[in-house]
Amino acid sequence: QVRLVESGGGLVQPGGSLRLSCAASGLPSNSYAMGWFRQAPGKEREFVGAIRWPNGATYVADSLRGRFTMSRDSAKNTGFLQMNSLKSEDTAIYYCARQPNPITSTIRDRDRYTAWGQGTQVTVSS
Repeated sequence: QVRLVESGGGLVQPGGSLRLSCAASGLPSNSYAMGWFRQAPGKEREFVGAIRWPNGATYVADSLRGRFTMSRDSAKNTGFLQMNSLKSEDTAIYYCARQPNPITSTIRDRDRYTAWGQGTQVTVSS
């Protein structure tokens, strides 16, 4: 059974940074994407970014490029979301998720992700 556990959320001031982690276990295959999504109150869950195993290719939502980046520790099956220059509108619950055997055209498709973490709250406020 695939299990994803996020950590690293919290309260940060505008302009600050946070790094979220997603530790994955029970992975049945080596080809998958670890995606990051976020959901603010009253809004739909939206794609933030993703990183692929095994090749490490990364994808970032156009509106977040330049502030958010993804990385990974392959040996630990852990992905990271580095968020810089945070704004109040980045406040949301952030989720990591896994998509098996992805292709480029499905990376941003929320419905293609079959396992989800419990989410971690990120609050950007002074």
